[in-house]
Amino acid sequence: MPKRDQILVGLDIGTTKICAIVAEITDAGGLSIIGVGMSPSRGLRKGVVVDIESTVESIKKAVEEAELMAAVQINSVYTGIAGSHIAAENCKGVVALKRAEVTREDIHRAIESARTLAVIPQERRILHVLPREFMVDGQEGVREPLGLSGNRLEVNVHVITGAVTSAQNIVKSVNRAGLDVVDIILQPLASSEAVLSQEERELGVVMVDLGGGTTDLAIFLDGSIRHSAVLPIGGQNLTKDLAIGLLTSQTEAERIKTQHGISRTELVSGHQVVQVPSVGDRPPRTFSRRDIAEILEPRVDEMFELVRREITRAGYEGMLGAGVVITGGTSLLEGMPDAAEKVLNLPARRGLPSGVGGLRDIVGHPSHSTGVGLLLHARRHVDELETAGLRNGGTWAKKMFGWTKRVLEVF
Repeated sequence: MPKRDQILVGLDIGTTKICAIVAEITDAGGLSIIGVGMSPSRGLRKGVVVDIESTVESIKKAVEEAELMAAVQINSVYTGIAGSHIAAENCKGVVALKRAEVTREDIHRAIESARTLAVIPQERRILHVLPREFMVDGQEGVREPLGLSGNRLEVNVHVITGAVTSAQNIVKSVNRAGLDVVDIILQPLASSEAVLSQEERELGVVMVDLGGGTTDLAIFLDGSIRHSAVLPIGGQNLTKDLAIGLLTSQTEAERIKTQHGISRTELVSGHQVVQVPSVGDRPPRTFSRRDIAEILEPRVDEMFELVRREITRAGYEGMLGAGVVITGGTSLLEGMPDAAEKVLNLPARRGLPSGVGGLRDIVGHPSHSTGVGLLLHARRHVDELETAGLRNGGTWAKKMFGWTKRVLEVF
């Protein structure tokens, strides 16, 4: 049985599903997936907890399944956060160097200076402070300033905040399921960790995670994050449209979407028909696959149009040389990369999570991008978290409210 300090657990609390992924740190320092548990999510709406008891039960089921497969006891998890309450802003900090060259302390002081300049309302808390670019004595484009000679250090940072109550409800749900929250990570950051290559980050790319309740996006350029957002639209909207258009139940609409859905009418070939059960005692109806596509296409276009507007609003239109990477369960709808290319006018690919070993055939699915990304984040910072006393007994509440000066240098 693996030792407790060799185990990391990512808990993806989504609108439609809750997934627990267990990984073991290998002797070579990598991650090997040893257990996966999934449960339908009953207590969230658009990424936000609206029913704690239902959420707790779903978490317990997913964790118990993962424990059984991995043959370990799970005590603490890394979990994600999303929802329309997420906001971000870019800030700048500057400090005078104490010596003739940049030290690690100077870097932390500069980042802390930028963090304190962020205008954060009382009802919000900082989730991440991500360095975008450093400048030493006015020299721009510095990625790693440590050891450089100079008198002044400046830093541009991306500050991500979330509603205190939303974060507290996630933590409360996990705690009531008998688990500690080691850290909370913004879901699009986690997904980006799992599906993007370094080359894409350098050239400029937008990662779009199409979830059940939200569409999360993160823009990278020159190797660092530039913009992030959470849009309140997702796969559930497609399911509801089908249920209304086909006059059937939500359950049947979800099944039809998964098995027969297609996002573009121009991709439909032949005249395949689908038997659709009706609600109540009414007889079933027959619809063609083109009928289904005609219902889904406008909503899919709307989803990517919102992404396009966000890219334009952030000022990165025409700067994304690597195009768009779509991931998440909804990205599996047939024709989604084609739909993304048409609306965004960018090359598109479907992103699969990578960077882990073990049960890769189970987690190598777009719907597991966030869960795998949570583990990759945890592995990258496990030494930092142990030093701070936040792993094996530390809690997210301690980090957020008692130790606010720690900077999460995720990227």
